[in-house]
Amino acid sequence: MARHVRFLTGDVFTDRRFSGNPLAVLPDATSIREEELRSIAREFNYAETVFVYPPVRGGTRRLRIFTPAGEVPFAGHPNLGTASLLTIHGVLGAEEQPGPLVFEQPAGDVTITVALRPTGTVYSELAVPAPLSVGSEADPTLVARAARLEADDIRTVVHKPRSASVGLAFLLAEVRDAATIARAVPDRDALVTLAEAGHPYLHLYARDPDGSSLRVRQFCADDPLLEDPATGSANAALGAWLASLDPASDGTFRFTATQGVEMGRPSLLQVKAFKERGVVTDVRLAGETVPVMTGELQLGA
Repeated sequence: MARHVRFLTGDVFTDRRFSGNPLAVLPDATSIREEELRSIAREFNYAETVFVYPPVRGGTRRLRIFTPAGEVPFAGHPNLGTASLLTIHGVLGAEEQPGPLVFEQPAGDVTITVALRPTGTVYSELAVPAPLSVGSEADPTLVARAARLEADDIRTVVHKPRSASVGLAFLLAEVRDAATIARAVPDRDALVTLAEAGHPYLHLYARDPDGSSLRVRQFCADDPLLEDPATGSANAALGAWLASLDPASDGTFRFTATQGVEMGRPSLLQVKAFKERGVVTDVRLAGETVPVMTGELQLGA
């Protein structure tokens, strides 16, 4: 007899269907076999698919997050989207706006607050699971090739392309301006070379003159489309990194990142970074989610 497993989908970092970053959530994955997880993620073929389990450390739920290529320890849009979809569909109980949720995952426990909007969307905010860590630099010329840009399109005045993480590492590279980022084209061969050098995710950004508005794009050779329409963990790392570079030793730094425009899936991500005595102490990521589909997967006996 076939097993029937419920799924939910939604678009994250948007208040309009068919924009933002799509997400699939399996709200009760207990009957799914280990060898089926990646196959299911590849079947949906979204940037991420989330499998939800009972907690083991006293949290609300335990999450496992899969890209089509395999499991990742943390990602922003799956956490926010899962919190929103479980709330919208009443999976967490009858309360429309539950208290803070705690999702257990390999990168650590993630705390999320949710608020149901009158429009039917959910606005959710999470605290990232790990402090800012900064890794190695990458060759600006190779970064330019990976985006089919000229070498002088990569800005190195503030920082060279460099890896940063608040749970998952991304190579952060600043480009000249929004027009430059709009004409970038992912180059698979150069992205593979970057990945072999330890940088599988390339996150490009351009700052508007006000300094807090960002245009971003994220490329990855393993992504089916080579590009992601909204990357929460990357923008959280970017906000933390920019706050750490700011000469001010204390304060709250707010960034609004627009992503996915070139893919026809515009997304809006909000990042706050808190800094004390020159150290980034906390990072928050937020955005809206709109539900799209519900259904059942039919799996073998």
